[in-house]
Amino acid sequence: MGMKVAFVFPGQGAQKVGMGKEASAALPRAKAVFDAADAALGESLSTLCFEGHEADLMLTANTQPAVLTTSVALYRALEAEPDVAAGHSLGEYTANVCAGTLSFESAVRIVRARGQYMQEAVPVGAGAMCAVIGKDTEMIERVCREAGGVCEPVNYNSPGQIVIAGDAEAVGRAKEALMANGAKVIPLAVSAPFHSSLMRPAEERLQPHLRDADVATARIPIYCNVDASPVTTPDEVRSALVRQVSRSVK
Repeated sequence: MGMKVAFVFPGQGAQKVGMGKEASAALPRAKAVFDAADAALGESLSTLCFEGHEADLMLTANTQPAVLTTSVALYRALEAEPDVAAGHSLGEYTANVCAGTLSFESAVRIVRARGQYMQEAVPVGAGAMCAVIGKDTEMIERVCREAGGVCEPVNYNSPGQIVIAGDAEAVGRAKEALMANGAKVIPLAVSAPFHSSLMRPAEERLQPHLRDADVATARIPIYCNVDASPVTTPDEVRSALVRQVSRSVK
């Protein structure tokens, strides 16, 4: 039995000014992706990635197409085909481009809208996210339920690390309770409470974009965020990408 290769693509939080610059300068396949992003968006996303201001790159509506574009540029420069693909949150769009379900141009336009809708769903400062390290899942889920307001486990990253999100006051109360019980709690530098139920308005606004997009059958299975199951058909792909906006991701 030969070894299988999976490509797992990063989500929001992986961005930094200068990303993709060396690859674009050295590798024609990578440069072609940045050129395609600039054309699809009608603006110079490549300039923002290579030498923009960090504050601009951190805006969700910019971060999402920027991370997608850099990831696809590196993937295409590799000229390698994995057996399966997956991606963390936004990275699931890169996985879909990799698997041939979405064209890159279509994906970059959709994630620009996705970022905008997610940012507009909750006013800046009204939501919060924290990584909780060193406590079991059941305890974290219980503390979230008891926090009052919206406070939910949203990223099941590993058995020892779960990210919680919701309205800032409720997350603050959960943070205090978890720290009192010996957990390490790290606030995340994000602009909205991603993957919480507060993102429901963004999910509803994103749905027509995915419904109208051309989606093909996947060449390879994509393991989706919401339930870690493989998706291949256009309907499965659309459903997975809609559901992951306001639900916890594995």
